[in-house]
Amino acid sequence: MSDWWYRNIVEPGKLPLLLALVSFVLSFLVTRIITRMIRAGRGPFGNVKTGDLHIHHVVPGIVLTVIGGFGAVAAGQHSFGSLVSAVLFGLGAGLVLDEFALILHLDDVYWSEAGRKSVEVVVLTAALVALVLGGFLPFGVNELSPEERQNRVAVVLNTALNFFFALVALGKGKPRVALIGTVVPFVALFGAVRLARPASPWSKLFYKRRPRTRARAGLRAFRHDRRWAGPSRRFQDLVGGRPDPDP
Repeated sequence: MSDWWYRNIVEPGKLPLLLALVSFVLSFLVTRIITRMIRAGRGPFGNVKTGDLHIHHVVPGIVLTVIGGFGAVAAGQHSFGSLVSAVLFGLGAGLVLDEFALILHLDDVYWSEAGRKSVEVVVLTAALVALVLGGFLPFGVNELSPEERQNRVAVVLNTALNFFFALVALGKGKPRVALIGTVVPFVALFGAVRLARPASPWSKLFYKRRPRTRARAGLRAFRHDRRWAGPSRRFQDLVGGRPDPDP
């Protein structure tokens, strides 16, 4: 076990990334537990206020992220400082992305339907970091052999091709697929070759005079949403708490 740990985590320099990921997930989960307790009126916790000003936890999150980020840049890769900086960065990032919806809407939508975006972004971020930690590199560079990596032309072409697939998937209204596809190229290719979402820029541009394709895209999107919307919402409610009902 110790040999595996050193060979796969310590030697490649992945320990800071692992610590950042663990800190990020724990920061988010602990924050959600505390906010749900505050919402329910349980426990010793409460909102932090200065007079009438409610200080959201994104504020200390930004401070920790800045300290951790600059600390990581200043510290050596295998130094103790890099490990501490990674933990601080992960803690701060968890606090910041837990209020991603607030930053996006510039409004306190934490317990509204719009607040679900925070949970979704946190899950996507954790998944992407875990993939990178597992050995996947952005835009499919990990699929190149050592000899091919020495060939700069092959690396550039491979990166450009995978970036193109991810961009097409994004244009087809599939941001999650595009984001994961930057790390796992096959996912980007899958999203690029399939039909676009009805309201996507790709659909408006290329399906405008193709009613059959537009109808097929709408039917496929309807079936996909009907199949996955329920499980997705239940998972978000389990992790982040159920939003308040609309007034």
